[in-house]
Amino acid sequence: MSGLAGLRAPDLAEIEALAHDAFAALPLAFRTRCAGVTIHVEDFPDEQTLDEMNCESEFDILGLFRGVGLAQSGEVETGRMPNAVWLYRRPILDYWAEHDESLGDLITHVLVHEIGHHFGLSDEDMDRIEAAANEV
Repeated sequence: MSGLAGLRAPDLAEIEALAHDAFAALPLAFRTRCAGVTIHVEDFPDEQTLDEMNCESEFDILGLFRGVGLAQSGEVETGRMPNAVWLYRRPILDYWAEHDESLGDLITHVLVHEIGHHFGLSDEDMDRIEAAANEV
């Protein structure tokens, strides 16, 4: 029996741990500006998210930023939900299985991309942040 026979897909808690590790590896200046952003991991996006994002399948979206980005925020509204990044385990694992990228690098990519929305960053800015995280 192969040494791989006992391997299994990471569960929600393991993906969340990878996401927190990925966040910890991001440049300090970036992390400091993320105060209050929470990270959540679910197997799939909910129906409301799928409808809002015009997804044809529950596998169409790997992550999502919910909240008011720093680029759009003005006054703090009472009762406003905290800014959050949602990572979707099953679509991430599906994407990972079909591409030549480590799971940790993929989670870093999705996390940076979704937090990048929070800051209103360009793709080039996000690429630089991601590259800095991968140097660690």
